[in-house]
Amino acid sequence: MGRLALLWVLLAFLSGSFPFAVWLGRLWTGKDVRTIGDGNPGGTNAWKLGGWRLGAIVLVLDFLKAALPVAVAGQVWQWNGGWLVAVAVAPVLGHAFSPFLRGRGGKGLAAAFGVWAGLTLAEGPLVMGLAMALSLKLRLRDGWAVVAGLLILLVYGLARGWSPDVLLVWRILFAWLVWAYRGDLARFPVRRETSNG
Repeated sequence: MGRLALLWVLLAFLSGSFPFAVWLGRLWTGKDVRTIGDGNPGGTNAWKLGGWRLGAIVLVLDFLKAALPVAVAGQVWQWNGGWLVAVAVAPVLGHAFSPFLRGRGGKGLAAAFGVWAGLTLAEGPLVMGLAMALSLKLRLRDGWAVVAGLLILLVYGLARGWSPDVLLVWRILFAWLVWAYRGDLARFPVRRETSNG
């Protein structure tokens, strides 16, 4: 299994590294998505660059490029242990350190949602997504909403008795996303109301 597992981890990393926002942004608008917003090559800036259609397509592709390899390993092949953890983390790292972008990829939030779908089917993405939506409704900054979503997901996972492997994936992804959103997390959690005069 060692060679197959290593190959699958590498393929999961490669799948995660596909910069759909950059490729489709150029195809769709002729512009580089990294010149928009915070410069992140992800779905949010693709949305800003090319509208909701481009943004939605990129978000779905970024989700699937992580969900599919993880689902095959976890749900179809029933892997566990270190190889499952490696396959689950690989697409997010591929997105973040894409060789197609000289190692300068995006934050990997959509890919992280894909990882949770691959590991837990609808459970993980639904719980994390609802928690993030509520956090954003309460005007939390994006990074704080991500942290809130992950913490609620952890509570849910502990209540459901998730395996140590899945909880290790949570710890790794939590550490990465905290680092990726460190700019937001360094600021006051709640967005301040802006005055129109």
